Amino acid sequence: MYLGSWLSRLSRGLSRPIGKTTQPVWGSLSRSLTLGAQRIPEFSSFVARTNTCGELRSSHLGQEVTLCGWIQYRRLESVSQLRSGSSVGSAASVKKILCEAPLESVVKVTGTVISRPPGQENSKMPTGEIEIRVKTAELLNACKKLPFEIKDFMKKTEALRLQYRYLDLRSFQMQYNLRLRSQIVMRMREYLCNLHGFVDVETPTLFKRTPGGAKEFLVPSREPGKFYSLPQSPQQFKQLLMVGGLDRYFQVARCYRDEGSRPDRQPEFTQIDIEMSFVDQTGIQRLIEGLLQYSWPDDKDPVEIPFPSMTFAEALATYGTDKPDIRFGMKIVDISDVFRNTEIRFLQDALAKPQGTVKAICVPEGAKYLRKQDIAFIRDFATQHFSQEVLPVFLNAKRNWSSPFAKFIMEEERLELSRLMEIQEDDMVLLTAGEHEKACSLLGKLRLQCADLLEMRGVVLRDPALFSFLWVVDFPLFVTKEESPTELESAHHPFTAPNPSDIYLLYTEPEKVRGQHYDLVLNGSEIGGGSIRIHDAQLQRYILATLLKEDVKLLSHLLQALDYGAPPHGGIALGLDRLLCLVTGAPSIRDVIAFPKSYRGHDLMSSAPDSVPPEELKPYHIQVTWPADSEEENAAATPSKNLSS
Repeated sequence: MYLGSWLSRLSRGLSRPIGKTTQPVWGSLSRSLTLGAQRIPEFSSFVARTNTCGELRSSHLGQEVTLCGWIQYRRLESVSQLRSGSSVGSAASVKKILCEAPLESVVKVTGTVISRPPGQENSKMPTGEIEIRVKTAELLNACKKLPFEIKDFMKKTEALRLQYRYLDLRSFQMQYNLRLRSQIVMRMREYLCNLHGFVDVETPTLFKRTPGGAKEFLVPSREPGKFYSLPQSPQQFKQLLMVGGLDRYFQVARCYRDEGSRPDRQPEFTQIDIEMSFVDQTGIQRLIEGLLQYSWPDDKDPVEIPFPSMTFAEALATYGTDKPDIRFGMKIVDISDVFRNTEIRFLQDALAKPQGTVKAICVPEGAKYLRKQDIAFIRDFATQHFSQEVLPVFLNAKRNWSSPFAKFIMEEERLELSRLMEIQEDDMVLLTAGEHEKACSLLGKLRLQCADLLEMRGVVLRDPALFSFLWVVDFPLFVTKEESPTELESAHHPFTAPNPSDIYLLYTEPEKVRGQHYDLVLNGSEIGGGSIRIHDAQLQRYILATLLKEDVKLLSHLLQALDYGAPPHGGIALGLDRLLCLVTGAPSIRDVIAFPKSYRGHDLMSSAPDSVPPEELKPYHIQVTWPADSEEENAAATPSKNLSS
């Protein structure tokens, strides 16, 4: 029988060592209490463990120990094997308690550490050389029938796991993920505070609505018509701390965004928030590289620094995205010159336009592994999501080209295409044509889809044990709004400083200005982003009011602060949940958060969000109105809040 105990799952109270044993400070409580006609059951002395289940080794042989934990079949670590004692009476008593109690019941046992019989050792377990000869056992709490078995190899739906999250947390993987999260955060604190003089400052979570960025949650107040908002990040506060002379700030910050959930996004999330005065972009990048190297898990390959860097323009042209996965090739190649005289009408029409290009990626062994339905899916995706056409070309055995368009590709075009793209036998080439950014973005998506398809067929392109960091820099400061192409919005947030060499363009061609923004990418996921900030109030006011058409009154506190001697400053935020998700190989950030929300942003365990009685809404001057549907639909609908003063 195994006894498992993760994270000291039973409190042993405030205890102090006495000799070789440990006794509770509080003494004991063994008397029975009666309240009215109800009798409160008798309790034994406060639990006093001498050891946790996972720390016993052969060095403890012969010691008498007291363990507390959950009866289990097998939990990969932090377990101890139990064996009944030699006394007939005690053995029968112990066997009755331990064998009749349901799995996952909480027990307390006392016994002697002994060696396992020859041949029964388990080298895969830290406690695999020893077991406990149990003398006494006590059932502390029997477990009712579980909604699912707490074994990592048992398949469970995510909804069921979230509904019974307190049980799911007992699994080996969740215990590992949360312990690793704690370890990494602790090392980050050590690195920032002890080695680099940072100050840990908490900032408010009740703030005001501000322009730009993601949609914020609103929180009603008791003042009619006035609301707080939950900040999507401590951005303004950390800039104000720089004005206040804190110089080096960080925070394990809780952030909120009223947006739909994704595998890498939650309505509430955690970031390592950092801001520094008198620093440049390179200084912040070197700090973060050292931070990650210092806090990196011991069971992973060490982080090599410095990280490579790539401009936004290079990332888009080569990988079709601003967060490229550089663990594998399949780079985008401009082959416009190859097809200047092509007979393929689709390519002719694209090249006839001023910004027209022809782009391609080479999928290694794509002709061998990708099937007709895969090609159909790829072409349908290009049509539906990008309104683009994709031409597949295969190089089969004996270097024969096969494609509906192969007969239109001249011999010199084939030779030049093979040279530019280094095409090998059984490779497949995907060609598309159109405006540069659109063509690159499409091929960037197809590059990842083809990698997924190849790996489904057994081709290894992305080593899961490899962690490839990349800095992406020189982003545009502004982008045009989709709904209004003549208007600008911030590419990241309106506090990012322009590149000094582009400042003159602010007043003539602002869409061409590069920002001092930098993203940190890991294996194709953005795990951090930051910038050098605008510390000049006049420049900040011009960007907000003139270029972005924002109401500067909403940011009057920040603009005023910048006028009072704000130092040059910059910072970055690392997404802790995303980082841990990649480090542990979890499929979703929900697997590295203790109590996450579901895909729809619901807490399935407590049924939040929940309705509130009308009388409790009155102090907040809020009235709920329901859609004019059936009563059944109304009962299931999420209420919309209309202000009623």
